[in-house]
Amino acid sequence: MINNLLNGFLNAPVWAIVLYALAVTHVTVTGVTLYLHRDATHRGLDLHPLVRHFFRFWLWMTTAMNTKEWVAIHRKHHAKCETEEDPHSPQVLGLKKVLLEGAELYRAEANNPETLEKFGRGTPEDWIERKVYSRFPILGVSLMLVINVALFGALGLTVWAIQMINIPVLAAGIINGIGHYFGYRNFECKDAATNVMPWGVVMGGEELHNNHHAYPSSAKFALRRGEFDIGWAYIKLLGLFGLAKVRRVAPTPAVNAERNHIDLDTVKAVIVARLHVLRDYTSHVTLPTVRSEIAEAGRKARVLFVREISLLDDKAKLKLNAMLEKNERLRTVHEFRERLQKLWESSTASNEKLVESFKHWCEEAEKSGIESLERFAQRLRGYQLQPMRA
Repeated sequence: MINNLLNGFLNAPVWAIVLYALAVTHVTVTGVTLYLHRDATHRGLDLHPLVRHFFRFWLWMTTAMNTKEWVAIHRKHHAKCETEEDPHSPQVLGLKKVLLEGAELYRAEANNPETLEKFGRGTPEDWIERKVYSRFPILGVSLMLVINVALFGALGLTVWAIQMINIPVLAAGIINGIGHYFGYRNFECKDAATNVMPWGVVMGGEELHNNHHAYPSSAKFALRRGEFDIGWAYIKLLGLFGLAKVRRVAPTPAVNAERNHIDLDTVKAVIVARLHVLRDYTSHVTLPTVRSEIAEAGRKARVLFVREISLLDDKAKLKLNAMLEKNERLRTVHEFRERLQKLWESSTASNEKLVESFKHWCEEAEKSGIESLERFAQRLRGYQLQPMRA
């Protein structure tokens, strides 16, 4: 009896307990990224009801998190990103606070009824949600504690503690904190989201956070060669058994080099793939011009021309403006980029006006006298819409 209390009914070796801890925490991470994030929040994925409910149950047992609360807080994060209303922006609150108090920030926002009402629509409100999961959030994690201790004895307490800090550390801390502070950016979206690393394994693919913020409704987070999203691998596996259906993935630009006619479909294709367009502009126009015009241009100088202008501080903006005033070619390239962005940011322009503005942009770019800009404008003429491909 005493031996059972100390070592649990399984009397498992330490290595087996470690493997168990790694497995159960990874299932929790997978539940967060597949069910809460890609399915319930952004609707880029449809999980089979059995899979969906398994993750609801598992997250109740291992995190005590409520689906409506998580979804509402994350949707608000996207809607108010890097502003005072963002529930957990390190750009506003400071990296230290988000890293160390991420769970507290989550709980504070979860207690805001306005957030839940406005951003939590479409989440489960069935009998088991109302009578069990939402009503007794602590019951699940308490049962998990009993199970762990029964299986592994005293070490079960350690396993349970690891399960409890798993999501607060990985999601609330690292993704919400470091994922908006350090890392690389494939796309210059309006917020400061970064890819923490190109291999999304430990956090289920959530490491590719800049990719996600660029295309929030995409069920696939790995968008460039060399990137890996283990969550996407699980989606494909579930799909083989009819347990998951992909609804949306990020667009891949389709370019017909022989196409020269600009119409509404051309403009729509450019707008749909706008962040890809902006990235290509940076690679093929901005950076080559910076390198040719600024001797020994360092990384900090290049960032000034590449980074989304709203993310630069006042000092950086002053430095950028000073560099633009001194060099006409840099100024021209920068102004064309700003004008191109305004085309897809206009919410009131008619279709006819959009087509006319885009034609005018291409014609002026092709007469700019800057070879890289001329080639880029000619390439834009070949953009065309294509069906979603997973």
